[in-house]
Amino acid sequence: MKQLSGLDAAFLYLETPEMPMHVGALHVFELPAGYKGRFVRDLRAHMAKRLPIVPALRRKVWWMPLNLAAPAWVDAEPDLSQHVVEIRLPKAARIGDGLRELEAQVAALHPVLLDRKRPLWKFHVFEGLAPSSHGHKRVAMYSQLHHAAVDGQAAVALANAILDVTPEPRAIEVKPSTRAKKFQMSMGESLRGAMAHQITQVTQIVKDLPGTVGTLGGAARDALQGGLLNSVLFGGKGGSGNLALAPKTAFNASVTDARAFAAVSLPLAELKGIGKAHQATINDMVMMVVSTALRRHLGKHRTLPKKSLIAAVPISLRAAGDTTSDNQASLSLISLGTHIADPMKRLEHIKQASAAMKSTLGSVKSVLPTDFPSLGLPWLMEAATSLYGKAKVADRIPQVANVVISNVPGPPMPLYLAGARMLTNYPTSIVVHGMALNITVQSYNGALDFGLMADAKAMPDVKAFAQAIEIAFDDLRALPLPHELQAEAQAPAELVGRALRSVRGAVEEAVGNTVKGAMTRAVDSVVRGAVQAAVSTARRATASRSAAPKKRATPAKRAAPAKRVAPAKQATVTRRAAAAKPRTRRA
Repeated sequence: MKQLSGLDAAFLYLETPEMPMHVGALHVFELPAGYKGRFVRDLRAHMAKRLPIVPALRRKVWWMPLNLAAPAWVDAEPDLSQHVVEIRLPKAARIGDGLRELEAQVAALHPVLLDRKRPLWKFHVFEGLAPSSHGHKRVAMYSQLHHAAVDGQAAVALANAILDVTPEPRAIEVKPSTRAKKFQMSMGESLRGAMAHQITQVTQIVKDLPGTVGTLGGAARDALQGGLLNSVLFGGKGGSGNLALAPKTAFNASVTDARAFAAVSLPLAELKGIGKAHQATINDMVMMVVSTALRRHLGKHRTLPKKSLIAAVPISLRAAGDTTSDNQASLSLISLGTHIADPMKRLEHIKQASAAMKSTLGSVKSVLPTDFPSLGLPWLMEAATSLYGKAKVADRIPQVANVVISNVPGPPMPLYLAGARMLTNYPTSIVVHGMALNITVQSYNGALDFGLMADAKAMPDVKAFAQAIEIAFDDLRALPLPHELQAEAQAPAELVGRALRSVRGAVEEAVGNTVKGAMTRAVDSVVRGAVQAAVSTARRATASRSAAPKKRATPAKRAAPAKRVAPAKQATVTRRAAAAKPRTRRA
């Protein structure tokens, strides 16, 4: 018996019909030339040979009495006729690549919960695709693995055990196991195992407590001394805003029991080359592509928030070389810079946000727990999950993130399953209440395969979003490279300098020959202008004086008005005056 860790068991407690907790992938295979058999039969025979080296596929969940603590894994013999099944695609799948029909099948199958009475995995083989460009038969497969059994890195390790690097399957040397198989447990054995596990966990916590406190204290001290809380984490001036509350979008709602799925591939080498030119990692470039696609998609619907969208990004806590089938991961938050229209500035924002996340979690990564005491936890988590979904709490409260983005490195070479060459590897993952869009990316054989899983009600047009990702990659291709930006910045200054030198030379040459004439013409022009201005001023002054009314002179003493005399009397007076004048004596 092996009891599930607290983190592994949490995926069982959180599972509801609206939130299936299995992951997987959609694969397309090309069969060898001249293949005439049924692939589902060959795959069952292949899996029968590989099961001895894949213990995660040979165990099932055993629940504790009264569900008091985390369940345990017990041995199981999988019935391959129930775990590897065949599905015929509609006739439309034979037109083109059939991807749209495969996406519809994944969307229909993903909400179906795995049977907990059996090992928690299932492979669906799809028949009815058109032949490849080489004329070879093609088939597809949708794999389902419960997240309680594997995380992203463990799923890759499991795939490496099942797949081969050559068309001819490798021989597997199986050593007989000396361990007695345990298919069930009594109540007493279950309770003893559960209590022993609780004591072990409490002891480990107490043992690690001093180191954990010291690590957390040092991280907090570094954050405060560096002003981290005011800038990098909380979106202060010049910060990334990783810990700011996420703005509301259509896919930040309670999820239903229906799904929409879409897949898209990008060339890995070209994306790496663009990232290298801009001093960005492949994770930075994935975030940039998604950020640009979200801006376009939400902008098309006129629902782009003014604040930046926040991505919840899983980070692996797994040590190098650890391939155990369990969960060793945690979540971090990264601002996507969707509020920034300039693509170059948005890329710099994402690089800064990613660096802030790494610096924040780098010192505390080693103390993040993946296992903890679970006594009574199943009741609490299942009740809280049920209440959270039924009350639609996610529709009422702000979220810490808008979307889940996970980037899992995969094999760089082509792989084969039961002799068939794998062409694509589109991941399928989980959506939860409050985050109805999950974007999982995995590299494979020179390609970056995107699997877009969404709630069908919150984001029914996820296929349009897949097209937005392709357009976003074209936008990245069009970004000017740093040396081009430097050349563009230097070009205006160089042109101005060249023009100044040219003008200076021409002036110096012209001055020697024309300075005298230029000076004469300049003086004549100035004098003529001054004279004309003076004449104009005088004319305006004269015109203003002549137009003004004249003023009458005022005498010192005004004479009395003359008295009017009648004509007859006037004549008499005149004669009298004449008589009174003295006469002149003649000589």
